[in-house]
Amino acid sequence: MMNWVFITLGALAAAVVVVLLAVSFIERRQAHELAGLEAESQQVAGAATAVVYFSRSGNTALAARYLANRLGARIFALDALAYRLGPMGLVQALADANALKRTPEALPDIVPRILDLSPFDTVWLGSPVWLYSPAPSIWAFVEHNRFDGKDVVLFNTYNSHFGEEYIAALKAKALARGARSFTHHHVLRGRMTRQLTPDQMVATIDDWLPKP
Repeated sequence: MMNWVFITLGALAAAVVVVLLAVSFIERRQAHELAGLEAESQQVAGAATAVVYFSRSGNTALAARYLANRLGARIFALDALAYRLGPMGLVQALADANALKRTPEALPDIVPRILDLSPFDTVWLGSPVWLYSPAPSIWAFVEHNRFDGKDVVLFNTYNSHFGEEYIAALKAKALARGARSFTHHHVLRGRMTRQLTPDQMVATIDDWLPKP
């Protein structure tokens, strides 16, 4: 009996490892393919809009670059060393996303931690969705920065679902940090093996923007 228990546990552990390796491979491939799309906008002097984003596999980064180009905005990428591509980064990302639901103060280290947002009237915040919530990195950015008198726009790329309660909680946090308004946009990319193409994704983003 005990032998079967050990065999079952070993098979489950092996399955988990295979899934982690497969997802990590797909993420690395996506990051490589998307990095060359939509050149990052020039840092426009006097821009009234900022696009601040965190991305792991490159989808939110592509959305952010596209938005910055369309809006003539300055763009700022957030980095979280704990979530770098690879199996360990994936495990840490999922663990932190789960922990954040129980312990809101459990925020990751991000770079940059604080930005001077005073020159901007509107701040777009971009993040993937992990375990139905925006990634911990964007929660950390909102926690450590002020948005006094600014219009904050959250945008998410995601695979399956997001929880409205988590969007509402992030909205409350941004408003408590001084935001004048809070809007949410999102694009469902689909599961990793059946996703929107980059062209389809940015076409969806066009619908977020005012028509000329």
